[in-house]
Amino acid sequence: MTKPTTNNVGIPVASDNDSLTLGANGPILLQDHYLIEKNAHFNRERVPERVVHAKGGGAFGFLEVTEDVSQFTKAALFQPGTRTESVIRFSSVAGENGSPDTWRDPRGFAVKFYTTQGNYDLVGNNTPVFFIRDPIKFPDFIHSQKRRADNHLRDHNIQWDFWTLRPESAHQVTWLMGDRGIPSNWREMDGFGSHTYLWENAGGEKFWVKYHFKTDQGIGYLTQAEADRIAGEDADYYIRDLWTAIERGDHPSWTLYVQVMPYEEAADYRFNPFDLTKVWPHGDYPLIKVGRYVLDRNPSNYFAEIEQAAFAPTNMVPGIGPSPDKMLQGRLFAYPDAHRYRIGANFAQLPVNAPKSPVNSYSRDGAMRYQNPGDPVYAPNSFGGPHADAAYAGETVSSYGVVDEVIRSAYRLHAEDDDFGQAGTLVRKVMDDAQRERLAQNIIGHAKKGVSEPVLERVFEYWRNVDKSLGDKVAEAFGK
Repeated sequence: MTKPTTNNVGIPVASDNDSLTLGANGPILLQDHYLIEKNAHFNRERVPERVVHAKGGGAFGFLEVTEDVSQFTKAALFQPGTRTESVIRFSSVAGENGSPDTWRDPRGFAVKFYTTQGNYDLVGNNTPVFFIRDPIKFPDFIHSQKRRADNHLRDHNIQWDFWTLRPESAHQVTWLMGDRGIPSNWREMDGFGSHTYLWENAGGEKFWVKYHFKTDQGIGYLTQAEADRIAGEDADYYIRDLWTAIERGDHPSWTLYVQVMPYEEAADYRFNPFDLTKVWPHGDYPLIKVGRYVLDRNPSNYFAEIEQAAFAPTNMVPGIGPSPDKMLQGRLFAYPDAHRYRIGANFAQLPVNAPKSPVNSYSRDGAMRYQNPGDPVYAPNSFGGPHADAAYAGETVSSYGVVDEVIRSAYRLHAEDDDFGQAGTLVRKVMDDAQRERLAQNIIGHAKKGVSEPVLERVFEYWRNVDKSLGDKVAEAFGK
């Protein structure tokens, strides 16, 4: 006998083909419970797509620590020789779930580590910086990259309007318009934690860190023409590439490095080290190797294991904590809140999100809860329930900068804080002549698609502030 069809509670189904009717030509009967279940479930089988990072794919793998960085952190997953299972989700930022993979856009690089101390999530991008430095601007930024309210079309004019009115975007936009704005695939791009994080070692000594995943496949990129062609031929190009590479045994890998800044040096560093629009020069803080990150298993069910995967920067294990990075502070609220809305209050019980370490929580009930704590259901209690233990938790926190009155302000200025300096360095000292030419042509091509005055004049000035030669070249293309 072949495997029989059942309904969702295991009851055998009489037919996959015909509904119950009153005679061959009669009306369908409401008592056909399988027909009702099948169509009612179909109407509800999609969860809301992510507001940002909607289109993506992922895989499973592991981090193997090959070096000793225990002098910087007590986090269990970063101790020498430790191997930790992981899931990663790559994504585009602005496009919807059906958008082409090869649109020019930053790429998400979100990693979940199933550690012995709970889940650690590192939710970053393929760029080390971002467009803004304060989360109050984030909804406006995303609105400017999404579709217009009137005609439902994406509009380069509103993108440039926002970017040129927010000069702090210059460093990220220079990355975006350069070669790395369109990776050849997810395997051939780097990943970054982007934010500054806090590490604490077993002796209580604290350090500021940044994460760098350097691709072992080498950096690859697509030209705008190649990306446009692929978008029309295969909108799921990146998803297909990752899946087929792992399927054929070509397991992509990255070498994980960190930059480490002594805790006390942040106060008078030459620019604000918590500003997400800045990188730390490697000459000041060299890369320190940690280990190797490998992807070796495809998901068995995309929806269950990738679409429902929920990454949140709040998931930090003992030995790792947040920094005063304002964008990170905003994400600590936004990400878990998005998951509760999109998937439900009990999203952490889904297998892909569930930790592999014990959970002793007083959270209870709510939709789709299937593991509820028994009595006692409150803390403190006298009946053997779990209780918080500060020493065991080893919470990594910092009181850095918490000495002032409550105000609304930009970051306190450091000696070299500005919006265009690092973008200009990227253009003049990191890129070669061919990369600078492609950057200019990418900017010109992007701006020629609907960018109009007065925004256009600000585009020229924006790029002259980054690099005068580059800005003049862009302006000349428009006869300015």
